[in-house]
Amino acid sequence: MVDTPSTDRTADDMVAEADTGARNPAARWQAQLIIGTCIAWSLFQLYIASSIPSMLSTTFGTSFFANLVAQARYIHLAFAIALATMAFPLTASAPKDRIPLYDWVLMFLGVAACLYLVVFRFEIASRPGLWSTSDITMSAIGMVVLMIAVYRSLGLPLVIIACAFIAFAFFGGYSEWARNITNYGGASLSKALGHYWMQTEGVFGVALGVSTAMIFLFVLFGALLDRAGGGNWFIQVAIALLGSLRGGPAKASVLSSMMTGMISGSSIANTVTTGTFTIPLMKRIGFPAEKAGAVEVASSTNGQLTPPVMGAAAFLMVEYVNIPYIDVVKHAFLPAVISYIALLYIVHLESLKMGLKGLEKPGRKIGVIMIAILFLTGFIVLGILAFLMVGLRAILDPIMGDSIYAAVALVAALYLYLLWVSSRYPEIETQTGEDGAPVAPRLTPTLVGGLYFSIPIFILVWNLMVRTENLDRLSPALSAFWATVFMIIIALTHRPIKAFFRGEGAAAETLAGWKDFVQGLILGARNMIGIGVATGAAGIIVGTISLTGAHQVIGTVIEVISGGNLMVLLFLVAVLSLILGMGLPTTANYIVVSSLMAPVIISVGAQAGLIVPLIAVHMFVFYFGILADDTPPVGLAAYAAAAISRGDPIKTGIQGFAYDIRTALLPFLFIFNTDLLLIDVGLFKAVFVFIIALIAMLLFAAATQGYFIAKSKWYETVVLLLIAFTLFRPGFWLDQVSEPYDTASGPAAIELMGTAPEGEPIRLNVTGPDFDDGEPRPTTVTVPAVPGDGMAALEAQGLTVLEEDGRLLLEEPFPGTPLFDTLGLEYDYYGDDPVEITLVEVEAERLPKELFFIPALLLLAGVVMIQRRRATQPAF
Repeated sequence: MVDTPSTDRTADDMVAEADTGARNPAARWQAQLIIGTCIAWSLFQLYIASSIPSMLSTTFGTSFFANLVAQARYIHLAFAIALATMAFPLTASAPKDRIPLYDWVLMFLGVAACLYLVVFRFEIASRPGLWSTSDITMSAIGMVVLMIAVYRSLGLPLVIIACAFIAFAFFGGYSEWARNITNYGGASLSKALGHYWMQTEGVFGVALGVSTAMIFLFVLFGALLDRAGGGNWFIQVAIALLGSLRGGPAKASVLSSMMTGMISGSSIANTVTTGTFTIPLMKRIGFPAEKAGAVEVASSTNGQLTPPVMGAAAFLMVEYVNIPYIDVVKHAFLPAVISYIALLYIVHLESLKMGLKGLEKPGRKIGVIMIAILFLTGFIVLGILAFLMVGLRAILDPIMGDSIYAAVALVAALYLYLLWVSSRYPEIETQTGEDGAPVAPRLTPTLVGGLYFSIPIFILVWNLMVRTENLDRLSPALSAFWATVFMIIIALTHRPIKAFFRGEGAAAETLAGWKDFVQGLILGARNMIGIGVATGAAGIIVGTISLTGAHQVIGTVIEVISGGNLMVLLFLVAVLSLILGMGLPTTANYIVVSSLMAPVIISVGAQAGLIVPLIAVHMFVFYFGILADDTPPVGLAAYAAAAISRGDPIKTGIQGFAYDIRTALLPFLFIFNTDLLLIDVGLFKAVFVFIIALIAMLLFAAATQGYFIAKSKWYETVVLLLIAFTLFRPGFWLDQVSEPYDTASGPAAIELMGTAPEGEPIRLNVTGPDFDDGEPRPTTVTVPAVPGDGMAALEAQGLTVLEEDGRLLLEEPFPGTPLFDTLGLEYDYYGDDPVEITLVEVEAERLPKELFFIPALLLLAGVVMIQRRRATQPAF
């Protein structure tokens, strides 16, 4: 259970209580039962992801094995509830050295409620909506046990939110105010429980399906990589690369947290994994305890925003936004990279202010310019290698065909070669100098010594992203499966094979590899306990929304408070996303904030004239939900970091949030400037956007730190903020001197629409009586232009427009047309007042907004010249 943490506990204790379970039974059989259940769960997930079920069904002529795949959601939640009940004590005073009787009862009831849906699936299917007494009884038991499992593994926040939505489902119909907004008249016990438990609209909905099919495999992959030594390799490479620079351990913390965070599903586990190494090093070179912890917190929470995994939220975005996975990665990439580089710069500025140095390093030191060249060269080399691999695959295609054997042989040969190279170097471990102080290891032996750990990551990224004429991308689930399979091979074999190449005995190393594999299976399942029950509980929220339309109530409240002001609206949504995200794992966090807050921005924003791509809205709420991990008073990652640094957790959280202000800025920016999400942006413009956005973010970071080349005066800080704002949103200044749209109403609007180029979005301002209350309701929609024919552009979107007395009146769109959900369901087309297009806006021809970069950069040059005179130390 997650209560208000205490720094008296160790970081490992906090990870156990928050992620993996704090109970450690003294009775051997109970401990082995927990371990065995973890292993069974991991093996079950590998089983359903493979082709083994279909092979067994074909061999034995029975559908039993394939049916397990179809019923996987129910079995998945049964495992999660069982392990949550056994591994997490119910209260702080509950026994931690044994599983008490009431937990055995709860576990039996919870598992029975899940498996009831498997055993009696045919009987249930024969009576859809006509639930029997046993159906309702098992549904009620399942809901109660699930809420208890969520409470013991994640604490009260998600329980309170889920229970509030359940209460609305039962009692919302009694509120005239809520009934007027949602048209919801209430639900009986049978209807509500059946909706939540017996169907796939509630607990066993999309979220749990994604957890079953994708999230578990990625979490298992990360656990196996960490147990095999890949996590330590990430950290040591980061220290070798950046450790000897000014404030080097802090910079290494940022880089290593980014690398581990890319495949981690928990910011708390990420904090402890990397912070155990980096926080003591930061304190040794002079960082105060709170700032050392804050750097780790800021970098670890940002890891949940970094593709390809994004704390497993990326796969939920695929389902909720309905775009390909590769597009989610593309949209999330630039903000994440910019945010991490800015954090590196913040750490550098902190080191300058405190006059700190880096770690000692044997051999030749690498300067900042050389590191930048290495980074750039690394990206170029990766691009060349990917190009060569695609070419090689195309050349071998006539030989390989659809067979994977040749590909497996190539990967195996590369793996053995890298192991042979690695065997020529000592094992990767923390190095110390003659005085016992830690030193930064040399880069080449550290990097090469564990390079084979990158192969499964390469397999994962290759399968997810590479597509040729004869080669399709694999699904995220299948990509994770093959990457996990190869990770299992590495965990089992890398130790004995390296021992063989070194001429040493391989028996002990074989045993150690087997232990790594088993521990990886256990850790992967333990890390999934909270995610499994959280996605089930989050399904209650989604189910309530589909049953009642509860999100409309929240939208109405926010609309009233904001008064239609866009910035106030976005600020309120940001604050509510922070509050809703407190204490939740990444997946549940995203489900909650996207289900409740994203529709608010879309609907209320459209009424105020803001039209934003759906992915930008989901990224906005997701960013603020994740920032809750370091926001006091709950910020669990801050407590974990404080447990390592022995600093004050509240001060650590506040300082971490101060470092993360740059991350909080990004969502506002890409709401108004979708170029940052690489939406409809070509390669060269993408590079240009990256450079400008990076400069702007670094200047913003310098302004918030009060230090650029020298300590900034107040007016210099203001100028830096002004420059950063201009670089981020030059369109704001252009809008002040030139109208962004040509506008027209009535018949002239149709003529204006015909002047727009092919496919350009045309904005339609629509007003009409609201379907629910009859009050006038404005909204804004877009339609693609058809050159020379405005009426054809409307008809292509299923809109029928009648000209009457100089007004453009809308007919009700038919179901299935592109704008039916937006216009057809929101307006009353048969009331006294008509629904009409009041204004048409077509983008005006004007100067490029990038011209405003020129005065901004001239101002920057002036600040540089002024501050250089006051500089007391080199900038790097």
